Amino acid sequence: MNDKTPVIQAKNLDLTFQTNDGPIHALKDVSLDIMKGDFVSFIGPSGCGKTTFLRVIAALEEPTGGSVTVNGMTPDEARRARAYGYVFQAAGLYPWRTIEGNIRLPLEIMDFSKSEMRERIDRVLQLVDLEGFGKKFPWQLSGGMQQRASIARALAFDADILLMDEPFGALDEIVRDHLNEQLLRLWDKTHKTIGFVTHSIPEAVYLSTRIVVMSPRPGRITDVIENTLPRDRPLDIRDTPEFLEIAHRVREGLRAGHAYED
Repeated sequence: MNDKTPVIQAKNLDLTFQTNDGPIHALKDVSLDIMKGDFVSFIGPSGCGKTTFLRVIAALEEPTGGSVTVNGMTPDEARRARAYGYVFQAAGLYPWRTIEGNIRLPLEIMDFSKSEMRERIDRVLQLVDLEGFGKKFPWQLSGGMQQRASIARALAFDADILLMDEPFGALDEIVRDHLNEQLLRLWDKTHKTIGFVTHSIPEAVYLSTRIVVMSPRPGRITDVIENTLPRDRPLDIRDTPEFLEIAHRVREGLRAGHAYED
């Protein structure tokens, strides 16, 4: 696979859920190429299919039409090949394992040496500001700290692709800003390909190379906005005219695709 081949490719993707109240058309005719090293944020109103699309990529949902490939494989093949890490909205930590034990789990599965597991655990705990909490159990941490531990677990996995479903939504603004900065540094250093779901326009603009705007259900891609900001992005770039202009375009795209009810 060369650099011009999409790492993730969706073609005419459809997904309809069957429920007791009838079918729900979650995704409609979604096509998107994500290239190696892209940081792509998905933004749209609640229920527009952002998370559903991410779950299809991760083989957690089965599309009813169209196709998705990840590194040229089906999502299920990519899952078995450990081609991506996934951060859920909820922390999903095992309560009987310590924080270190939760982070260690994917490393144990991949048969890393004890010394390398130790190095990775220490690095990611520092990255998410949880030094000194590795021996704690999840129930001893706040919800925000548990989510940071979940992010650390996905970062320790160190797959080339990282799928993140609103990972910072439950965190306070200061911690969220800090983790945004840390995530940008990690992305710049590792050249990971990142798919990131968010409800926050400033977060999407600050983090992304491209911003995918989605419509209310059935979820469709209504705009893909190229982010022209430099990759070196201090937090105060959010006050610049260039940043505000891109944020305005995202906001207008959301308004254009949003159906308001009286």
